Amino acid sequence: MVPAANLLGFAGQEFARKMPKVAGILIETTFGSVVEIILFVALIVKHDPGTEDGNDNGDEGNLIPTIQAAIIGSIMTNLLLCLGLCFFVGGVRQHEKNQKFHAVVSETGNGVLLVAAFGLLIPSAFYSALKTETVSILHEKFTNGKLHEDIMKISQGTSIVLLVAFALYIVYSCTSAHSIFDEVLEIDEHQDQDREQDAVKPKLTLTESLVAIAIAIVFVAWLLIILVGKIENVVERGVPDQFLGLILLPLVEKAAEHLTAIDDAWDGVINVALYHCIGPSIQTALLNAPLIVLIGWAIGKPIDLNFEIFMILLLVMSILVVGNLLRDGETNWLEGGLLLIVYIIIAIAAFYYPNPDVATSNGIETSVSQNVTIPLDLYKQLLAALPTPHV
Repeated sequence: MVPAANLLGFAGQEFARKMPKVAGILIETTFGSVVEIILFVALIVKHDPGTEDGNDNGDEGNLIPTIQAAIIGSIMTNLLLCLGLCFFVGGVRQHEKNQKFHAVVSETGNGVLLVAAFGLLIPSAFYSALKTETVSILHEKFTNGKLHEDIMKISQGTSIVLLVAFALYIVYSCTSAHSIFDEVLEIDEHQDQDREQDAVKPKLTLTESLVAIAIAIVFVAWLLIILVGKIENVVERGVPDQFLGLILLPLVEKAAEHLTAIDDAWDGVINVALYHCIGPSIQTALLNAPLIVLIGWAIGKPIDLNFEIFMILLLVMSILVVGNLLRDGETNWLEGGLLLIVYIIIAIAAFYYPNPDVATSNGIETSVSQNVTIPLDLYKQLLAALPTPHV
């Protein structure tokens, strides 16, 4: 899996070199997202709702929690693990001085991520605010089923809006801020400490790059289908769903992309490394996640953006932590180490987070029954509300 993804990343990088600098790095990031999109599509295709009405019940075959965790995990892996390693590795090599990056890369990326997090947060907040207000019988217009239906519509509408936001981000990067980005990337190229060695390395032609990309995509898709088929075996061995989606899957599908970013940081090309971390996070939040919601809608396997509150809070806090570290325009190995510590803490917590069939905060139905004591007056009201049987 990692070699195939690495081939895709290398071929995408060679193809990007044939393009203008800003367009090239956007294309390179997009090729990196292909692996993630294929993974999400494979998961949603394999997903089995388990009930006739499409409500998830937490039983075997329900991959919605894994997909949702993988979306959040992909963003956090880029922001905490990859960026932390970039800061740490670059800071160790240049320990005598802080690494400086341009504000246009950090501020634009962090602002877009905050907006994306807001969009991903809304369905979860909507559900959490209203889930205790649903009543099965007394208020037929606001049942639990109606709430889930509203959440699905909100998620689908939000996905469309997020795709529009992604289009605006691309247009801005290629037009309004093009000259600034181009200047920043040009400066980084001259600061590349391995520039001379890279210049003499053999390069792929445009045709060779396209052929390599096509071959890599085929192998990646094939391997991801095999990987998805083994997920249930992994879960049966005691690996929690949330840990699988939040930590393991992003590590596998983003390994090659992370190695590229870390190599850039080691070479002193910190702006490019920063873009390799923030860019894929933006694409996951504004493109990949909305896209999988719409794909699920189209194929009759609906998936919403009603994430576990635990997950969405981790995402928002991660963006805030990274944004605070990027605020001064400088970084060092200590800040990288701190990001890695945050990621490790999240991984530990995710390992102990219960599966949806045990506990959940996003409304996935479970098969666990509970005895509930209600007042006598309410019981009489419930009986009175029941339809009278016809003899």
